[in-house]
Amino acid sequence: MFLEPRLIAELLLLGLATGFLAGLLGIGGGMLMVPAVTFVLAAKGFPPEHIVKMAVATSLATICFTSISSVRAHHKRGAVLWPVVLRLTPGILLGAALGAQVAVAMPTRALSILFSVFITFAATQMLLNRKPEPTRTLPGTPGMVAVGGGIGVLSALVGAGGAFVSVPFMQWCNVRIHNAVATSAALGFPVALAGTASYVWAGRNLQNLPGSLGYLYLPGLVLISLASMTMAPLGARTAHGMDIRPLKRVFALVLYCLAAYFLFR
Repeated sequence: MFLEPRLIAELLLLGLATGFLAGLLGIGGGMLMVPAVTFVLAAKGFPPEHIVKMAVATSLATICFTSISSVRAHHKRGAVLWPVVLRLTPGILLGAALGAQVAVAMPTRALSILFSVFITFAATQMLLNRKPEPTRTLPGTPGMVAVGGGIGVLSALVGAGGAFVSVPFMQWCNVRIHNAVATSAALGFPVALAGTASYVWAGRNLQNLPGSLGYLYLPGLVLISLASMTMAPLGARTAHGMDIRPLKRVFALVLYCLAAYFLFR
């Protein structure tokens, strides 16, 4: 399928931005990617009732690749807490598969409102700097599976890697910020894999979405993933060399603007 040079440039630029942020803040890029891909698909004339779901599915699929690239950089520094990843993953896989099916069944307007609420919540979590009780630790395996399920459902609904829940949760349990960011990056892969597969399956009978596999927009997946994988390691290296908390506050303000735009667009 022919792609205009402008569309190629827009998707590559989006991939560079989301890849860097994935490595820097542990996010999968969904907070920026879903509004941007929605705008691109609307301009391309895709059916309005499908564009938000396509944007969410495409965002999740790119996180599969961004997560791998980001995690490699974090792992080299010994920052990923792999036992935490293993304990959260079973719940994440089940929750992400369920969340995608719920999202497909939702009206587009309702899904748009949910996404606006999600990025407002994520922005607020970034602004707050609450100190946890010093004795609080991560829960046992049943609690971790339950938390993973919640992360999976919410992530699949809004096309994110789950860092908007997992990073605050780990910090609330006294996990260091750099470990929380690195571990969240690793959690993005099972979230994205299960969610993407569910969106592809749910949209398997759609006929009016050229260049798509189910709800997955393939040109967006390829171009955004290629660009994001080049920038995620740079973001991860930057995260380990600076205090990212002031940057998170600035990014939170950007998210508030995006939430307002997505809600009233």
